[in-house]
Amino acid sequence: MTASVIHGGWVFVPLSSFVPNRLCTRYSAVSRLDCWRFGHRKGYPLTTSCLSERAATIAASDHNYGSKQVISVTPRVYDYLLTNVREPQILRELREETATMRGSQMQVSPDQAQLLAMLVQILGAKRCIEVGVYTGYSSLAVALVLPDSGVLVACERDKNSLEVAKRYYDRAGVSHKVDARHGLAVDTLNSMIENGESCSYDFAFVDAEKRMYREYFELLLKLVRAGGVIVIDNVLWHGKVADPLVDDKQTESIRSFNRALMEDERVSISMVPVGDGMTICHKR
Repeated sequence: MTASVIHGGWVFVPLSSFVPNRLCTRYSAVSRLDCWRFGHRKGYPLTTSCLSERAATIAASDHNYGSKQVISVTPRVYDYLLTNVREPQILRELREETATMRGSQMQVSPDQAQLLAMLVQILGAKRCIEVGVYTGYSSLAVALVLPDSGVLVACERDKNSLEVAKRYYDRAGVSHKVDARHGLAVDTLNSMIENGESCSYDFAFVDAEKRMYREYFELLLKLVRAGGVIVIDNVLWHGKVADPLVDDKQTESIRSFNRALMEDERVSISMVPVGDGMTICHKR
């Protein structure tokens, strides 16, 4: 059965779905999200959208955006995307080992890691920070493209996960570039500021406790130079941020963070649907 879809502030409810050899669903836009809050319900029937298994596209429900269609990543499309990721052998081995571990869903995807590494290269970054290392896939991807004199401060509170990461840093020959810090990231970042390291970093990536995002972001804004980049992971949070029926603390904190970031004139931003959603922030 085809599930309801939330997009552009509307809830799309499937009315029918089956055409041989094609994914075919007729959706009805049942209600704007703000209408749910006030107990109102509005229905707007839409035309049938038949999608082959090779591709699925969607368009914004607000007609002011025109009829531009964008790709909706199906399993087949995502498998194809992954075949076009240039994943070094050492990263593949780390990914495969992590896949056997508890909490493996916390590992960034190969396409995310490739984007992070490219951003570091485009910036010409030499000094980087990562908040939330887990087993080190993203930090290793970044360390591999840093110059030999570069440094990545890698903050992780779980000792066992950090040990896996450090083992792969050694294997990849980049351990001299990585300053692994075991402990709470807030404490590490504050100590770096106290040590006079403000505005001395080029790039930062955050993939840690969601309810701490605002605090991490404020600290990183002090540490990253003007023109530097901060990337925040999980900003779409498995789509929960767009579901008005989901109101757990982590989801609400990400929604709140996204709203605040939208209004923050200190940075230019771009939210991209890569992995679980990432917002790329360019410090002005």
